[in-house]
Amino acid sequence: MNPNESAKSHAKPDIILTGTAKTCPNGPPLGLVDIGSSENAYLFRVALPGVRHKCNIKFDIQREGRVRIEGVITESEALKNSLKGYEMKVQQLPSPGPFTISFNLPGPVDPRLCSPQFRTDGILEVIVMKFQIPLVSAEGLPENWYNGSFPAP
Repeated sequence: MNPNESAKSHAKPDIILTGTAKTCPNGPPLGLVDIGSSENAYLFRVALPGVRHKCNIKFDIQREGRVRIEGVITESEALKNSLKGYEMKVQQLPSPGPFTISFNLPGPVDPRLCSPQFRTDGILEVIVMKFQIPLVSAEGLPENWYNGSFPAP
């Protein structure tokens, strides 16, 4: 690996925030992203403070490694069902509303092979397998291919 590739592999990914994720000025930031890599997979974690249920988010992973997360931060039940109107004196949590978070993983992936988990601490954690080009033998069959019915003579 040359020095340019090394610097590129450790460069901070471009992360695009819209909606509530972009306008939250302070408090626990919405959309902080950690990305890890192993030999066969990528792991990414995204901070989603204020998102209470995994049904309030959806995500899409493209083969080239593009990730897009969409969601809605809902208003707290105490504020929504209150007979008194609360005026927030301090607001450090993200405001209610829709958001999107987009970023690229370091390489191509197989989006069918992912394992998402929405943790109780508001972190979306996803492991997605790297895209592997199957090795092909001289006969045109994958290296580990075996049909189980006719042994080779």
